[in-house]
Amino acid sequence: MERIAIFEKVTENRFLNDGGKNYNNIVLPKRATAGSAGYDFFASSDIEIKAHSDLIVPTGIRAKIDSGWVLCIFPRSGLGFKYGLSLKNTVGVIDADYYFSDNEGHIMIKLTNNSESDIFISQGKAFSQGIFLQFGITENDSATERRSGGFGSTDKG
Repeated sequence: MERIAIFEKVTENRFLNDGGKNYNNIVLPKRATAGSAGYDFFASSDIEIKAHSDLIVPTGIRAKIDSGWVLCIFPRSGLGFKYGLSLKNTVGVIDADYYFSDNEGHIMIKLTNNSESDIFISQGKAFSQGIFLQFGITENDSATERRSGGFGSTDKG
C-alpha cells in the first residue's frame, strides 16, 4: 500500500477555540483491521445529539495529504443503520490544501440525528470514518486560488 498522508493533532488552542473539551483525549484516527479502508475517528469527549438535530464535533485532527488525494468522511455504518446517524452534508471532503488553512486544517464533523431518540456516543467510541481516495483533474483545469478557511471556503458564488 502506498502511504499518502499523516494524521496530526491541531494545537490545543485551536481545538478549545473550536469547541473541543479535552485535548488529552484526542486519539489519532486508525484502521480497525489490516483490511479496513476506513480510518476511525474517535470521540474525544461524550457526545449527545438530540433527536432531529445537528451537532458539529471538533475532532482535534488534521491530515497532511499528498497532492492528488482527498480524505472523504463518512458516518460509521453501524451508527447509521442502528440509530439513524448521518453526516449533514452526506460526505465530508477534506482536500489536501485544507491542511494549510487558517484553522490549521481542523477536521470538524457535522452529525445529524434523523431518529426519534437522542443519540449518545461515549468518549473513546468511533463515530465516523475517513477513506483516502485518489482523484484526477481535467486537461483544461485552471484553478489557481488558494484556500484560507474551512466549511464552504472555496464557494465563490
